Amino acid sequence: MKQEIEFIKFNPTQNMTILVKTNHPTEDYKQIATKMMSYDSVNAEQVGFIGKSLNNAADAYLKMAGGEFCGNACMSLATLIASEKGLHHDEHTEILLEVSGSDTLIMCQVRRNVNEHICQLTMPIPKTIEKRTIKYGREEIDVVIVSFHEFVHIVIEVKRFSDKVREEAQRLAKSFAAKLEANLIGILLYKSKSGELAPLIYVHI
Repeated sequence: MKQEIEFIKFNPTQNMTILVKTNHPTEDYKQIATKMMSYDSVNAEQVGFIGKSLNNAADAYLKMAGGEFCGNACMSLATLIASEKGLHHDEHTEILLEVSGSDTLIMCQVRRNVNEHICQLTMPIPKTIEKRTIKYGREEIDVVIVSFHEFVHIVIEVKRFSDKVREEAQRLAKSFAAKLEANLIGILLYKSKSGELAPLIYVHI
């Protein structure tokens, strides 16, 4: 059965994100997200669904397809709301969001600068942060594992960002998804010399 889906595609920190505006049954989220994220469709790294929050203090509710928390999706939604409110150049506003993967409301501060928006937000506190040496193929690599309630971020230091490095990171995420009880595995490629961070998201569906 065909259905119409209204959505907006964002590019926060080079992390392609789709936010769906139309209402759909929760049990359909993963199927919709899988289709939309595919290369032959809209093509993105994650999908979130916008709804009305039951908390009167929140501006909106955001649920990710995997039930995880996503900072980039929060920034995307906060920017959308700020834009719809008519935020002008050099103005700023605060947006409160109820989001999946967090027990508390997320505060987003949005400032508009000419043709871009700058956003800062509060983040959930991780359960654990640990350094670990893992075997990957024939190599051993040092990683930092940041565990939250329903998702895990793995920080890997790299010398450069390349398609080969990204492909290896995606394979690593899939292997971790089979071992860890998490809906989402985030691989964060980190270049310490320049302070750059490239996020890769793998949603276990």
